[in-house]
Amino acid sequence: MDSEEDSFIKLPLPEGLQHGFPEVTPEQVRQEIEHCKELCSTLEQDHVKLQMAKEAVEQKTQELRKERELLHKNLEQQMSLNRDEDVSCQVGFFLAKENDRLNQEKQVLKKKLEEARKRMVWEDPAMMLPALPEKKMVFKGLVTTKEDRNKLMLTPLIRYPLLGGSALITFEKAEVAQRIIEAKEHMVELSCGEEMEELDRCRMRVQAAPVDILLPSDLEIRLAQSSRSILVSDLPSLGIPEEMLLDKLELFFSKTKNGGGEVESREFLDDSGQVMLTFAQDGVAEPLIEKGYIQVLLGKGKYTIKISPCMTGHITNLQFQPSRCPRTVILSGIPDVLGEEPMRDTLEIHFQKASRGGGEVDAIAYVPAGRQGVAIFVEDTS
Repeated sequence: MDSEEDSFIKLPLPEGLQHGFPEVTPEQVRQEIEHCKELCSTLEQDHVKLQMAKEAVEQKTQELRKERELLHKNLEQQMSLNRDEDVSCQVGFFLAKENDRLNQEKQVLKKKLEEARKRMVWEDPAMMLPALPEKKMVFKGLVTTKEDRNKLMLTPLIRYPLLGGSALITFEKAEVAQRIIEAKEHMVELSCGEEMEELDRCRMRVQAAPVDILLPSDLEIRLAQSSRSILVSDLPSLGIPEEMLLDKLELFFSKTKNGGGEVESREFLDDSGQVMLTFAQDGVAEPLIEKGYIQVLLGKGKYTIKISPCMTGHITNLQFQPSRCPRTVILSGIPDVLGEEPMRDTLEIHFQKASRGGGEVDAIAYVPAGRQGVAIFVEDTS
């Protein structure tokens, strides 16, 4: 069994106490223990830092290894390309020469294509549509389906003859017009005073019938290009009379040095602001149309105007189908017993009464006996 003295850890004595000086006090021992703890903590922190540095070095080593492998791979590819470089140099001259030949063929084909396009535009009227004079448009319609893009959309404007002693009444609702038509005959009271006796009141008997009109269901138009006429557009606003502008244009296009010839007729198109010029001989219009744009001396200034082909058309096929106006009724057999305006007011008062089977009247037209009229029907967008 160890002695009591051997059961304790012996610490080195402070300098000055190792040579027979008095024993170390407990306080000094505690201080020395605290000092050792601090040294141990410092060593542990250094250990952690060294471990982290080791991991960083290992990671950097892995990155350098990958970079070395990538460089080695690139070096092998470069060596392979260098081996193929001799072969590439041999065919390089041939490829450059072949490329020049293909570019020359491309230019020749482009020139032929342009010439073919000009001939096609001149021979096929449908191809001339993009060359027609430009005009600002505002879209106010509905988008059609893909199948309807090439169809001609017609806006009906029907002139309906109206005989004397008849009237047209358009109601706001179609069911009101249907009730009036089903009744066929109507007794319209002409007297306005409610105090009059039943026998003293004047009445007239009128007949109601539907209004049937013919609307075009199929229309074919054949387009043809005039060989002597051109359309002149993009004209400047000079503030001069139309006749003076026509004179200036005729003077310019009558000169052969301007590519023109003798002008047979000229016409100002009010609906488009364009001018149609017709030459006396063939062969004058075509070169001008091919130019597309030309500078014209008008007054003291030069202006660039557009030259387009002049298209004419005639109807080759027109078919109709009957259509009934759902909100309009025609009244016939109206005697000439009142003036035009009093009779129109009387009819409107009578047929807007719900007790008579009527309703709100949208429009009314009356033609007295012995006269004739024409009613204009347009598309109902309500």
